[in-house]
Amino acid sequence: MSEILVEVKDLAKVFDVSAPWLNRVVERKSRQFVHAVDGISFTIERGKTLALVGESGCGKSTVARLLVGLYEPTRGTVSFEGDDIAQTLKAGASQTMRRRMQMIFQDPYASLNPRWKVLDIVAEPLREHGLFPDPLQLKARVDELLLSVGMSAVDCDKFPHQFSGGQRQRISIARALATEPEFLVCDEPTSALDVSVQAQVLNIMKDLQRSRGLTYLFISHNLAVVRHVADQVGVMYLGRLVELADKAELFTNPRHPYTRMLLDAIPDIHMSGRARTPVQGEVPNPLEPPSGCSFHPRCPQALPRCATERPQMREFKGVRVACHALDLQAAQQ
Repeated sequence: MSEILVEVKDLAKVFDVSAPWLNRVVERKSRQFVHAVDGISFTIERGKTLALVGESGCGKSTVARLLVGLYEPTRGTVSFEGDDIAQTLKAGASQTMRRRMQMIFQDPYASLNPRWKVLDIVAEPLREHGLFPDPLQLKARVDELLLSVGMSAVDCDKFPHQFSGGQRQRISIARALATEPEFLVCDEPTSALDVSVQAQVLNIMKDLQRSRGLTYLFISHNLAVVRHVADQVGVMYLGRLVELADKAELFTNPRHPYTRMLLDAIPDIHMSGRARTPVQGEVPNPLEPPSGCSFHPRCPQALPRCATERPQMREFKGVRVACHALDLQAAQQ
């Protein structure tokens, strides 16, 4: 049996985006809330990669921040080896928990301090956790980390502005690996990079996963990248998980209409003659989401009940899908 490292149950995060009190009184407006994440559940096995995909604004990055404790969940739990992350971070064991999980951020130009040298950037988590008090050992450890991501030890004395975007992201990866974590949350780590550089960074991440047994939550809107790195794929729409399946199954036999819509929009580089259908419609306003199934205004298979009843995640032949149309098809078979 595979060991489950991360387990998410009914996770939700609500943000209060209301105008200031006086403005609401003058304009006679009520408070407004955004359900950025709205009751999602999944597990990640040790040494595996789960990818979350979806259009911008669907809540992927909020999930990432909830998993590493940067946000506190409004509802639900995130468990790491059976321990509730939110409760553990409040207790005295927070330092140990934070050592075991790290995050790689989306923008390598914003995630590195421009006034610090690379030595100080990569050494920061080591100093924070008191791992290498001796300066010589600290420098040796930083050199080792930089070499593991394809950089050089002489880069320690340089500043971030002296590197390209791909090199900066490698520095970010080296910093994330400093405390020897078991779980890495990667929030679109290659989206700001050129395609050729993306491949280099992804290959480094795959090599590190094999050599260190790392577990990844990989967030992306690029399905080609997801196909390269993921073991399982979860498709999100407006804060909800609509399909969760193994990578091969999802790409060869997508079940949810939204998943099919995303895959149909991918350019056909093999010139197979497959019809390319752009994603129809726009993501609804998250302040006023549609009732029932949030995808029904854009869905070509929408049923009358889709407008009033929210579909629940059900399992169909090893694939978890939230779709009334699929429920109807299963009932007819």
